[in-house]
Amino acid sequence: MSEETAKVLDQEPLYADAEALPTAQNRVKAFIKKFSKRKAALVSLVFLVALIVVAVISPYIVPYDPAAPDYSHMLEGPTAQHILGTDEFGRDVLSRVMVGARLSLFCALSAVVVGTFLGTVLGLLAGYYGGILESLIMRGSDVLFAFPDILLAIAIVAIIGPGTVNVIIAVAVFTVPSFARIMRSATIQVKGSLYVEVARSLGCPDRRILWTHIFPGTIQSMIVNFTMRIGTAILAAASLSFLGYGADVTVPEWGSMLSTARNYMTTAPHLVYVPGVLIFLTVLAFNLLGDGLRDTLDPKLK
Repeated sequence: MSEETAKVLDQEPLYADAEALPTAQNRVKAFIKKFSKRKAALVSLVFLVALIVVAVISPYIVPYDPAAPDYSHMLEGPTAQHILGTDEFGRDVLSRVMVGARLSLFCALSAVVVGTFLGTVLGLLAGYYGGILESLIMRGSDVLFAFPDILLAIAIVAIIGPGTVNVIIAVAVFTVPSFARIMRSATIQVKGSLYVEVARSLGCPDRRILWTHIFPGTIQSMIVNFTMRIGTAILAAASLSFLGYGADVTVPEWGSMLSTARNYMTTAPHLVYVPGVLIFLTVLAFNLLGDGLRDTLDPKLK
């Protein structure tokens, strides 16, 4: 060993300091610091958290019974007694949109969760095994991609019948191919990593490799797409209810409220504006939040 090499070994330790290594706490702090710079995404997150809280506790804080008619105050505009006015039966619009937020968010979240699970499984299998299985999954996804989301949902609901559960199934079906394609691409990138090759050489079963070694490396892509698809699912569920394929018109749901309000656009325009603006703001908030998460989680963006 030369004298220069010995000096380098004496000056620089062979092992990194444990305090200098990244920890989960440091990564969370770095994420929060980076995400907080996205003002639009931060405002969207606050709005969505407040909306979810209101949706959860709405049955306990609504000022009026959303199903109780009041024929002495039909089609009234915003007043001190009814902040957002009343509908054609004198029911308080504020109470109905607060309760309707629960059903609208439940339909969208349920559909996206089901679509995410199925799409993730199919994408992992297609990216890991390849071959005929990959071709079948991807060609099936291409067939679903050939149809616009809302037209595919209408076709599915028309076949299986209207109803809230069927709307969830229809929205979940057109959610699957996007997750399958994204997860396939992410799986192909991760499965070539050194730690995956080491796990395979040690004899780990495919199931363990998929869910323990490959899946954690694809979560970032899944989170971003999951957030954005919720906004799409809310819009699709509201559209189906508006067309009469979703929730019943007597149920306080944003799409069904718009469906009944179109008959009173000239006499009581507030019945259209309130649920319409809420749908717009909620979908916009989910999209902005998804953009913020993508910019924050993408290591290629500074």
